[in-house]
Amino acid sequence: MKNATSGAKDGKGGGSPSRLIDARIEELGDWRGETLARVRALIKQADPAVVEEWKWRGVPVWEHAGIICTGETYKAVVKLTFAKGASLNDPSGLFNSSLEGNTRRAIDVRELKSLIRAAVALNASKRNAKACKALILNT
Repeated sequence: MKNATSGAKDGKGGGSPSRLIDARIEELGDWRGETLARVRALIKQADPAVVEEWKWRGVPVWEHAGIICTGETYKAVVKLTFAKGASLNDPSGLFNSSLEGNTRRAIDVRELKSLIRAAVALNASKRNAKACKALILNT
């Protein structure tokens, strides 16, 4: 049965799918939870009538006249799998996973904070190396 206020159907064993997705985000408690929450907000913004589901032993699913995408969480990625992604036009090249299939396509979202921090550290180390070299040459 659809819940008119949340756009969700009642889930089996543990509450509505929306509540189960909330719990998963909280349970993760790291960048994966933050990423899943942001992606979820984007999906709801793009389609306010989207229906949230909880399927296949705990996978968030967003539907509207069929499955739009799923939101799986793994150790190194949050994967958005679009059920009919192979049929979608992707001029920006957002799909970066499951490209070999005939039906689905996915986007693997990786933790960006650590990558950005590593880039900053690399930049800082190169800058420090240049400063040290200049100091040595000027003495």
